[in-house]
Amino acid sequence: QVQLVESGGGLVQAGGSLLLSCVIFGRPITGDAMGWFRQTPGKEREFVAAITKSGRNTDYADSVKGRFTISRDNTKNTVWMQMNSLNPEDTAVYFCAADSAPGYSFSTHENDYDYWGRGTQVTVSS
Repeated sequence: QVQLVESGGGLVQAGGSLLLSCVIFGRPITGDAMGWFRQTPGKEREFVAAITKSGRNTDYADSVKGRFTISRDNTKNTVWMQMNSLNPEDTAVYFCAADSAPGYSFSTHENDYDYWGRGTQVTVSS
């Protein structure tokens, strides 16, 4: 059984930082592109960041570019997202996801991701 377990969320003041982690159990992630998405109540889940299988290429939503950094270590089956300069608009539940499709790229569309974690809450106070 594949499980993605996120951690690192919490309450932080505006301008602060958090490091989210996602550990994958039950399958190696070497064949998966990985992504982070987020969702707030009443809104659809939105793309935040993605990274290719090798870790060489990344992509970010415009709203987080320059502030968030996605990274991975395939030997640890772990993906991280460093979040800096947080603002209240970043408040959301953050989800880690794995895309097992063949190829060397990644997707920004949630429907392309096969495995999902349960999410970790990030709350940024003003």
